[in-house]
Amino acid sequence: MSESPQSHIHSQERDSNAAARDIAEVPAIEVINTVSVHLLSAAAVKCGLADDPATQLDLDEARKLINALAGLVTASAPDLGDQHARALRDGLRSVQLAFREASAVPDAPGKGPGEKYTGPVN
Repeated sequence: MSESPQSHIHSQERDSNAAARDIAEVPAIEVINTVSVHLLSAAAVKCGLADDPATQLDLDEARKLINALAGLVTASAPDLGDQHARALRDGLRSVQLAFREASAVPDAPGKGPGEKYTGPVN
């Protein structure tokens, strides 16, 4: 017996409410760290740092991810504390350098992805 459209809608509402309650219990620093790690991981893959870089390399996508990560890390660093911020900045710098190495035509210093937030990366 299949579910009626009305009961399916109520089921989705219950799931949404449960997810909202769950996320309400998570500290902001944990959310920021989780999002940052996802951005960092995706950027690393798009920079060709995955197991099969030939099928993963996409520098246009990597640039977008690195810009988003740099903005988030820079804006949230004062609230994260030194321990969390340092780890995220180190990861960010690593993908910025990987991007530079993967680029056939490197960006000018200070013009690479995220560098408007972080300054030039060498």
